[in-house]
Amino acid sequence: MRSLLLRQGLLALCAMIVVACAGAEDKPAPSTQSAPSAETAPALPERSIKLFNTHTNETVSLVFKRGDDFDPDALEKLNHVALDHRSGESHDMDAKLFDQLFDLAQACGVAPDFEIISGYRSAESNAKMAAREGSGVAKKSLHMQGRAIDVRLRKCATSKLRDLALEAKKGGVGYYQRSDFVHVDTGSFRTWTGK
Repeated sequence: MRSLLLRQGLLALCAMIVVACAGAEDKPAPSTQSAPSAETAPALPERSIKLFNTHTNETVSLVFKRGDDFDPDALEKLNHVALDHRSGESHDMDAKLFDQLFDLAQACGVAPDFEIISGYRSAESNAKMAAREGSGVAKKSLHMQGRAIDVRLRKCATSKLRDLALEAKKGGVGYYQRSDFVHVDTGSFRTWTGK
């Protein structure tokens, strides 16, 4: 009798285990992953640039934009390296210029490593330059508003840089073959050739 009770107890236990396991198949297993946090969220695309001022020998290399947001500290450093080397004055540069430069480097297939020939220009510096005969310097240059920059892109011919800027049509494009630089600005699209 005792063995009969033991067998019935074991059968009942096995039946309960089978029922419990069958019910567990209907329910999803608990997730071992937690909800995404700020640490695991995908990184925003970054834009970086390297600028070398050919007159002051200053260099800055940094991330200036994450996603749609410009980094104010980075822009301040970029403004400084793009200063008027004649007067030592700096000015807020149009952040869209740095976006343009980054895009041009991407289009050329090289790192965004630029040499600045001229960034910001004070009114006094611009007037002195414009007064020189044959200089081709505009009296109301966008350099004075921090909306223009004259550059070379390392590892990219200036003629190719000019062509890419013309294709982009994001502002004015000046090509100075003899001086070996390209002017880009955030004004209306126009083009010219200088010395």
